[in-house]
Amino acid sequence: MPSTEDIKLIIKKYALQNAVKYNKTPQAGAVMGKVMAQPELRSMAKEITVLVNEVLAEIDQMSPEARGEELNKIAPELIAELKEKKEPEKGLPPLEIKGALVMRFAPNPNGPPTLGSARGIVVNSEYTKKYNGKLIIRFDDTDPATKRPMLEAYTWYLEDCEWLGAKPDEVVIASDRIPEYYEVAEELIRRGGAYVCFCEQEVFKALKDEKKACQHRNEKPQKNLESWKKMLEGEYKEQEAVLRIKTDIAHKDPAIRDWVAFRIIKTPHPRPEVGDKYCVWPLLDFEGAVEDHLLGTTLIIRGKDLTDSETRQRYVYKYMGWTYPETMHWGRVQIHEFGKLSTSGIKKAIAEGQYSGWDDPRLPTIRAIKRRGILPEALRKFMLDLGLGETDISLSLDTLYAENRKIIDPVANRYFFVWDPVELEVEDAEPKIAKAPIHPTRGGLREIPAGTTVYITGNDAESLKIGERLRLKDLYNIEVTDISPLKVKFIGTDMDLVKKEKARIIHWAPLDGLKVRVLSPEREFIGVGERGMEKEVDKVVQFERFGFVRIDSVNGDEVVAYFTHK
Repeated sequence: MPSTEDIKLIIKKYALQNAVKYNKTPQAGAVMGKVMAQPELRSMAKEITVLVNEVLAEIDQMSPEARGEELNKIAPELIAELKEKKEPEKGLPPLEIKGALVMRFAPNPNGPPTLGSARGIVVNSEYTKKYNGKLIIRFDDTDPATKRPMLEAYTWYLEDCEWLGAKPDEVVIASDRIPEYYEVAEELIRRGGAYVCFCEQEVFKALKDEKKACQHRNEKPQKNLESWKKMLEGEYKEQEAVLRIKTDIAHKDPAIRDWVAFRIIKTPHPRPEVGDKYCVWPLLDFEGAVEDHLLGTTLIIRGKDLTDSETRQRYVYKYMGWTYPETMHWGRVQIHEFGKLSTSGIKKAIAEGQYSGWDDPRLPTIRAIKRRGILPEALRKFMLDLGLGETDISLSLDTLYAENRKIIDPVANRYFFVWDPVELEVEDAEPKIAKAPIHPTRGGLREIPAGTTVYITGNDAESLKIGERLRLKDLYNIEVTDISPLKVKFIGTDMDLVKKEKARIIHWAPLDGLKVRVLSPEREFIGVGERGMEKEVDKVVQFERFGFVRIDSVNGDEVVAYFTHK
């Protein structure tokens, strides 16, 4: 195992390479992604996180020149790599189409779509649009127990697909088509490609690991058909019998050897039209294989980690005499801000009250991203720009935010909002109506009535010094006369104060403003905002000096907004 100093050197190399490439201190997640790619370090994530933060603190104090010199000293090959490495091509590669293009996106509706789902939705829809093909959304919902479907999720997927500009041409629900899977299973049994196995799981695993067939493998098709019928009629208990696909029992990969196609599950399905109608359910590899044939799928894009699924499914196609679809593979995408949140983990956390719901701004669901004010055009471009490479990608949401900012910045109206507000009484001031630009380039002014007392942010209040002269934006100039208690006085309206003395400009909000709550991934901000934003419900606006937000709701004088990004 590498020593602490060895690990810090590895971290420093990658952190410096990132800093030199982008001319800024890297995010911890970007460095962690590189470091954790080293197999020998994967078990030390907690310790390495501490070391990464230490190294980044050092690099943050270094000048750009010092960073380059240090990297050239400890890892000149990484400097050379930066010079040689070309920017990867963005977007999707062209397809060689033979005949009609039929593609499918096949989620398990055990929760709403996430950012990971968005990639599959967007890429499949983009190809079918480009080549005049057919897009099918297929709900793989044949596990009513372990990955139990949520009834709301079926609708959520379709809503989010439409929001992303990926409305499907056809929607298929696997739990509606169980009899068709049974027909294929029976045909496989007749052809000697499947058998009913009664081995206990541990017993079969021991045989499989030794590349030995179990006692049921060579039963006659007729005997297997009788056992299969008993399975369907509910005569066996859960785990008492399974239907296996006969493969190469000596295959080099144990996961391929005589895999399970059907199992007994007596938990009713949550869809009322299905309920307890069936007790024998296909596993995903079997259901997906049959569906791709029935739907006429011609191209499948799947993660490179699912190549085993293709190998297993090809046995079904070989027995049935079917032609397997073309396949393409892509690497995994890890987004620093969300780590390893799983759908089941999120569901548990919501039930425990850790999150307010599936659209909590801290979650990687499309519902949360949408509620924060990320636009579908931005998310779509973000996903398409990832391309289809098989290399695993580790990235930050900053790229998505940059795309979204390009769209919303030209149209988002500006408003004042102060968080953690502090009252500021201005001596000698007179009530005035401030006039501030609605937008810096589109023209138009908003009027903000200001009395002799206003609110400023707690941070600004703490930073004031006696004798400091500064400007309340678009209002007037003030001078600090005391700190404890805080006192200021009016000293005019001339903008020359800012130009000549380079005085600070700070924001403010009127005493009779709106109470505003901003929900963000980091924390909840409570403060006061100017009136006018209550007319912006469901729109993205910019709170000056704070960031872009989407106005979610207005109840009287109270506004709830969701933080979008800086």
